Amino acid sequence: MSSESKSSSDVKLDVEADQEKKGAIDAHYDPKFVARTLALTGDWALCRRHVDWRMLPLLGLLYSIALIDRTNLGVARISGMEEDLRLDIGERYSIASMIYFPPYILLEIPGNLVLQWIGARSWLTICVVGWGAAQVGMAFVPNWHLLCLTRALLGIFEAGFFPALTFIITTWYKRGEVQKRLAVFYLSAIVLGGFSAILAYAIQLLKKFENTGLNGWQWIFLLEGLLTIVLGVLTWYFVPDFPGRNNFLTAEQTQMILDRVEADRGDSVPDPISLKKVVTHLCDPLLWSFALMFMSAAMPAYAIGFFITILLRSMGFSIMEALLLTAPPYVAAAISGFFFAWISDKTGKRAIFILAQTLITIVGLCVTGWAGSNGARYFGLFFVNMGASGCVPAVLAYNANNIISYSKRSVSTAMIIAFGGISGIFATLVFRQKDFPLYIPGIWATLACQFLMIVLLAVNTYVFYSRNKLAREGKRINEGREGFYYTL
Repeated sequence: MSSESKSSSDVKLDVEADQEKKGAIDAHYDPKFVARTLALTGDWALCRRHVDWRMLPLLGLLYSIALIDRTNLGVARISGMEEDLRLDIGERYSIASMIYFPPYILLEIPGNLVLQWIGARSWLTICVVGWGAAQVGMAFVPNWHLLCLTRALLGIFEAGFFPALTFIITTWYKRGEVQKRLAVFYLSAIVLGGFSAILAYAIQLLKKFENTGLNGWQWIFLLEGLLTIVLGVLTWYFVPDFPGRNNFLTAEQTQMILDRVEADRGDSVPDPISLKKVVTHLCDPLLWSFALMFMSAAMPAYAIGFFITILLRSMGFSIMEALLLTAPPYVAAAISGFFFAWISDKTGKRAIFILAQTLITIVGLCVTGWAGSNGARYFGLFFVNMGASGCVPAVLAYNANNIISYSKRSVSTAMIIAFGGISGIFATLVFRQKDFPLYIPGIWATLACQFLMIVLLAVNTYVFYSRNKLAREGKRINEGREGFYYTL
């Protein structure tokens, strides 16, 4: 940075500095070469060489299967499972939904540490095949106790999956390129997940074949579990690894990827991880701020995932109508989420667009909770999904932009997503059976999370702005790297 930059705290200089830096990073590489290596293009002959094509469709598909397997309990419930396993007694359904999350939360950080040790291909294959087997097991449970056991196994194997995907994606791109990629990966997954209820309804119709002895809900778990296992095998052959370990780019392309990341934030080479580093990273208060923000974003997303079919049934829709109506809010969420991701990467700003999407979520929750007609309440679900689903990749990108080193990225990503698991527990406990059909206490709890998000955004913005100002004045070095400035 120039001395002029350091002597001024004008926010405009942040954008100008980022633009200058972007040019410096890519100056010694042909822009067409960079675009061919990274970007989604229509040249199918070269698709296998493109990072975006190799990474995002496969990881998006895998995560969509994870979402489907995690949240298909609601569809299974109205497809005969409630009667067969007596989930209508007390809080059995909420407990079965919630039991997934404790192992999911506890194993996030260990999962990312194992990822660096054995590599992405081996670790992700273990995760996918493992939770697919747990899903198949759910098809044959005779009582709700064993249902809870298989749900816990599902949480164990899925624990290392989402943080691993996020970690891997953020190691390939510069800070200004991350949110669009996270949005494509995450939002494509939730769109596919949004249509899962329709798929599940079609699957459960197999119960008409009486000679199988399986009810509709059992067919849902069985076929979706078998599909997951097949995808787990494909993962072994096609999933991308970290940039330095990849086997699908040329040596020149790999070096270009590493050079861009090194110039952008200085962590292209993994640093050795140790218990001391893990503890040091966990002592950073900003990590906990991001974790609480992610919890706040994921809370309405989980609530909708678990309860949308039940909410629609409470509005008087038939089973078929409720399942068909689950998909449109997810399509709207994908469009909205990608727009905000694009404009966020374009401007280099994060907090202001997270705030906008949080306000959209608040509007949607209020409409769903207190509107007079069922049509308006359903319309409110569009806003809830649009705001919350967009905030999830936005918070992940906000965190990824403001840290340096593989070890801190590994720990922070895992801890943040672990708090997403806490929001899952929260959602299953506050949307209680006794509050059916309006679930007003659950909506109030979800609104509280959105107000917490706004407070934390204000705190983070103030801290980052103050630290950047001190860095320009030569009074501070951010994240131990000269010339590093936080993304606001």
